[in-house]
Formats: sequence, structure tokens, C-alpha cells
Amino acid sequence: MELVRNLREKIEKLEKEKLGLLAEIDSLKEKAEASAHKLENEVSMLRKEVKALERLLNVKEKARNKEI
Repeated sequence: MELVRNLREKIEKLEKEKLGLLAEIDSLKEKAEASAHKLENEVSMLRKEVKALERLLNVKEKARNKEI
């Protein structure tokens, strides 16, 4: 009987640990998704800034070429 009780306790302990680990995994996945979303937004804004600067430089180069 002692063996059965010990095994039952061990199984219960492992099941609780499993639930805790699954919850931690879900939490970490949510944080990773939020971080990825934030980075996607930052990259998008940087791409827009690059395009704006490229347009600005093209305008300046055309204006300089007209002056020469």
C-alpha cells in the first residue's frame, strides 16, 4: 500500500508541475508574440522613414543637378 500511495503522490506532484510548466509556456509565448508584433511595427516605421529619406535625397539631387 505504501508503494501505491507514494506513486500516487509522485504522479499528482508531476501533474501539478506539468500544469505549471504549460502555463509558463503559454505566458512566454504571449510575451514572444507581443515582442514580435512590436518589432514588426518598428521595422515598418523604419522602412517608411528610409523611403521618405530616399525621396528627400532624390529631390535634393535633382535640384542640385538643375543648378549645375
